[in-house]
Amino acid sequence: MQAQSRFESLQAKDKRYLWHPFTQMRDWARDEMLVIERARGVYLEDVRGRKYLDGVSSLWCNVHGHQVPELDQAIVDQLGQVAHSTFLGLSNVPAIELAEKLISIAPPGLSRVFYSDSGSAAVEVAVKMALQYWRHKGKPSKTKFAKLSLAYHGDTLGSVSVGGIDLFHEIFHPLLFKTYTVPTPYRYRWPTGDDPEQVRREALVKMEEVLGAHHEEIAALIMEPVIQGAGGMIDQPAGYLSGARDLARKYNVLLIFDEVATGFGRTGAMFASEHEGITPDLMALAKGITGGYMPLAATLATEAVYEAFLGEYGEYKTFFHGHTYTANPLACRVALANLALFEKNRVLEALQPKIRFLTERLKNFSVLETVGDVRQAGFMVGIELVRNKAAKAPFAAEEQIGHQVILKAREKGAIIRPLGAVVVLMPPLAMTIDELGDLLDITYASIIEATVKEKGGAYACV
Repeated sequence: MQAQSRFESLQAKDKRYLWHPFTQMRDWARDEMLVIERARGVYLEDVRGRKYLDGVSSLWCNVHGHQVPELDQAIVDQLGQVAHSTFLGLSNVPAIELAEKLISIAPPGLSRVFYSDSGSAAVEVAVKMALQYWRHKGKPSKTKFAKLSLAYHGDTLGSVSVGGIDLFHEIFHPLLFKTYTVPTPYRYRWPTGDDPEQVRREALVKMEEVLGAHHEEIAALIMEPVIQGAGGMIDQPAGYLSGARDLARKYNVLLIFDEVATGFGRTGAMFASEHEGITPDLMALAKGITGGYMPLAATLATEAVYEAFLGEYGEYKTFFHGHTYTANPLACRVALANLALFEKNRVLEALQPKIRFLTERLKNFSVLETVGDVRQAGFMVGIELVRNKAAKAPFAAEEQIGHQVILKAREKGAIIRPLGAVVVLMPPLAMTIDELGDLLDITYASIIEATVKEKGGAYACV
């Protein structure tokens, strides 16, 4: 009774004072909410003592689980030294050590680290660097950017400009700069069929058309490698990254990889670009960089990009960008501990059988009449729900079908989050096979309950 009373008090205060992201607050004010109070391992616990599997890594950032002793201790130890000092005109020990570590594990050729505090900011930094780079190289006309459709790179205005999800950002169009859009290789809904090789080939033709026509004014091509996250977990055909790298070189544009979601083991490699041995000119990192403990981001650059900014003070080649909490020592120290755990626990090696388990179990979802497509890159999974499987007809937006699935999952003890009609699973890398099995069982049952009913032994849409 005491726990319920406390929950009701907290809920009332939340609804009175807070404004939540990506949330229609009229619905929020009407519905019962979930208030998380503690967490351990891969479980979250609410103020009423109910436990839930963390099926989306607390928005794609948790790596080793919650309350990890080594990560907790790293923050405590750093608190005994300094919590924060400015990075403008000063440096600090954890930031230096982390930069060295990041470069040692990054794709070869990336050699410089610029810190920020969110994925959006890391992308914003990359965009500004690319534009200023060409100014210093004597090509001031290269001020535009090429992007993939359905891209998501964050919510600051620069990152929104190079994004492609109108649902989120169309209203801000008057504030954005001009970009050129390349059709994303959305295999499931590609107009000429879903053969991966055909999609790869035709998508790269479309990319070359854009770069070929506008390369004199394009500063960079920006993309999420291997799989596009917030756009609906859209996986890219093998060879697409290599093709993009070749075209960027051919048309003399920089290549920016946004590895905010795909970095730090999510696709089965430390960075998604490793799957095809690609090194971009700039790479944005965040989310898993601290194991999900503290806000931190980084933009990695090649030496060629860095050197374009070197000059005498009066030349004003300086990169005039920075934040109050740039290279925060607490965040950098826990990031170092996070990377140490990758080595100590051989996380990437331990991940491989779990990825295979996921792949095998996800086959069961494909037989459901309301599952149109199942997409996976390592521990990143998207299950696209459709009203008519044969026609690939989507559910109407007002049906909120993805939301209905996550509410069912919550009742069964798992926290997952949809992207429209795409149910997303992105569990912590530390989740065991047994825990993965529980998460998949809950998700499977929740999809059935929310979208189908049994008629004569066959599933049909409600």
